[in-house]
Amino acid sequence: MQWTLSPQQIFAASPIVPVMVIKRLEDAVPMAQALLDGGINVFEITLRTEAALEAIKLIRQALPQALVGAGTVINTQQYDDVVAAGAQFAISPGATPALLAYAAQGKIALIPGTATPSEMMQALELGYDHLKFFPAEINGGAQALKAISAPLPQLKFCPTGGISEKNAADYVKLDCVATVGGSWMLPNDLIEAKNWEKITQLSYNAVLAVQAVRGK
Repeated sequence: MQWTLSPQQIFAASPIVPVMVIKRLEDAVPMAQALLDGGINVFEITLRTEAALEAIKLIRQALPQALVGAGTVINTQQYDDVVAAGAQFAISPGATPALLAYAAQGKIALIPGTATPSEMMQALELGYDHLKFFPAEINGGAQALKAISAPLPQLKFCPTGGISEKNAADYVKLDCVATVGGSWMLPNDLIEAKNWEKITQLSYNAVLAVQAVRGK
């Protein structure tokens, strides 16, 4: 892989990767700025809305100090689309052979989603050793990831899906976890109210909680 940024660099850049669903383009930069002010500088902007690609462009321009990626990338066309929009990495909920092979030759790192040992082994065979564990809670949570990762010590994970302030510490304690993904610092009611100050406070609290577990 000849990616501009390695998955290791991406995982190491922030203790939390927020899952950002941007419905209104006008919210893109204020939302990202609120997260950044709270100590989070890696963003996963999901391709679940029509505003997503343009939001990636705007945030890249407005906040060059942050790492801006795309989530919910499920095929090679979307991979190309997010590269064109300026995304610095891509995250997928799953891992098809076609997408893994294509991204391996692409410009930006792909973090593929996996849930089982077989999926993890398939990804590893193609050179992917930084993975998303998704959906984390439904697939057994931190205890399941601990057990699954034991025979695969070469893998590092960003668990995502059902993670909140109540259980994030359970994942952060695991040696195989490099960062965690979630949206608990981005509740819909605060976004709708454009209460960016409260989102900054929630982000700050989330970062402090993770750092406390890690002893930093």
